[in-house]
Amino acid sequence: MLGCNICSCMQQRSLLNNPLSLFSETNRDSFAMPFTTLNNETFQALFNFASIGILITDATGKIQMANKFIEKQFGYTESELIGLNVELLIPTRYREKHVGHREKYSSDPHSRPMGLGMELAGQKKDGSEFPVEVSLGHYAIEGERYALAFVNDITQRKETEQAIMQLNAHLEEKVKEGSQSLALTVAQLTAQIKETDRKDAELERVNTFLNNIWNHAGAIIIVCDKNGILQFLNPAAEKSLGYSAGEVVNKHTLALFHTHDELQQHARELSAKTGREIKSDFEVLACLAEMNASANLELHFVRKDGTEFYVSLEITPLKDGQNNITSYLGIAIDISDKKVAESELRTALEKEKELNELKSRFVSMASHEFRTPLSAILSSAYLLSRYHNSEEQTQRDKHIQRIVARVSSLTEILDDFLSVGKMEEGNIHPNFSEYDIQKQMRDSVLEVQHLLKKGQEIAYNHSGNEKVYLDASMMRHIVTNLLSNAIKFSPEGSAIELATEKKDSAFQLSVKDCGIGIPKDEQENLFKRFFRSSNVTNIQGTGLGLHIVNKYAELMEGIVECESELGKGTRFVITFKDKTANENNSDN
Repeated sequence: MLGCNICSCMQQRSLLNNPLSLFSETNRDSFAMPFTTLNNETFQALFNFASIGILITDATGKIQMANKFIEKQFGYTESELIGLNVELLIPTRYREKHVGHREKYSSDPHSRPMGLGMELAGQKKDGSEFPVEVSLGHYAIEGERYALAFVNDITQRKETEQAIMQLNAHLEEKVKEGSQSLALTVAQLTAQIKETDRKDAELERVNTFLNNIWNHAGAIIIVCDKNGILQFLNPAAEKSLGYSAGEVVNKHTLALFHTHDELQQHARELSAKTGREIKSDFEVLACLAEMNASANLELHFVRKDGTEFYVSLEITPLKDGQNNITSYLGIAIDISDKKVAESELRTALEKEKELNELKSRFVSMASHEFRTPLSAILSSAYLLSRYHNSEEQTQRDKHIQRIVARVSSLTEILDDFLSVGKMEEGNIHPNFSEYDIQKQMRDSVLEVQHLLKKGQEIAYNHSGNEKVYLDASMMRHIVTNLLSNAIKFSPEGSAIELATEKKDSAFQLSVKDCGIGIPKDEQENLFKRFFRSSNVTNIQGTGLGLHIVNKYAELMEGIVECESELGKGTRFVITFKDKTANENNSDN
């Protein structure tokens, strides 16, 4: 790791020693590096002979470069510092806490003074401490992030402040001591203040340089006062939200950028949690910040044009030396793409879950539904093998018909499952064509003749034009499913009515039986996959037929309605919007 750090440092030195690559105009907007037109010698002088300490660390906090002033301040040589953690220069009692602050800064770097409202101290090689001021910046070289720290020894300033306090406290006494002594003291203080002012001016120039980088950050940065009144929007915020700073600063609260529904929802939750009424305005955001509940808060921002986008927002209260909140800092990152990806992933997972459930249910259903017809086929095949005489043809025909019926049942089960699978995958689309509906209905009635119980009959009636424009294959599945169910759930000797009607504006298909009916409270679940009503548990079935009927009807823009009463039968009616070949061709 140390070797890698030294290589990285050498690369950084190489880039720093080449002003054209480090300070080029093209790098101004990328924030990968600072910008200036300094030549190499000037830069070396600025770095090594600046009267302020300058440290460069990598993303893990290991020191990469240190200027001469740092050596003077802390008593280490640069070679002693390179590769060591920056916590070496911090008093022992603060080091563990500083690691957490450094890692947090590394995950979200931005230019700022360090330790606002706090007194910072550095620790020299000999263990002694001295007061410091630290300003932080960041940049990147070839994808590697680095932190830039400007360390100012404010020992003289502290001494000056103390001297001024002592001067104020003992001013009267010093005046008495004589003007000559006072003049000498004032002269010394003036010299110290000038030196401090000089250092402050240099630090201000550095901060201005870092603020230029910070102003070009890609994150949305918003500052408001303690009442939520907007005070500052960075350029990224103006661009993302569509407002100029002049339109909103000192005029609106931070709530301007939030949706009313989300503020109301959070207000209700916070009111219940805190036991006091939280208003659905900026008070919601202030409460979240004070409770440290705003970290990575995902919600919507509203642009000037009314459009919304997802952001990850963190609101931080800023406090003065007396720990009073003076303002709030909001940092938001546009995560719209992330939310879209998450939504697509959830949809895909749900679809995968549904398909897996479908397969699971089919396996369970198949093990039950296939067993009975297969057993019947096996027994009939065995009995057929026992009939050898011509006079036993009647028995042979009986078992052959039984085998055909069971094979048809198995085929229907497999067809139903395959149809459901294709529909779930979105691979089925209607293929409209004009054909004779009467002929199709008569053929469908013949297809299910072998399923009829003793004495059952199917009566078919049609009225209107016999030509329809539908998907013939889907209609065949719909009719055979409805007729099969009517036969299955109706008693022997009952009548089943099949009717089709072509009107001016619609085509209607209906199937009515006199069967066991469907419980009223279960009818809303009829078209769900694998659903079977509670009164048919002793009758074989997969629970897929009506689901397929409904899906095929929807694909052809049809509407399925059900009328049923327990013990009196069921009537299914499917209504399709009337289409002609010419209309469909023009639509296509």
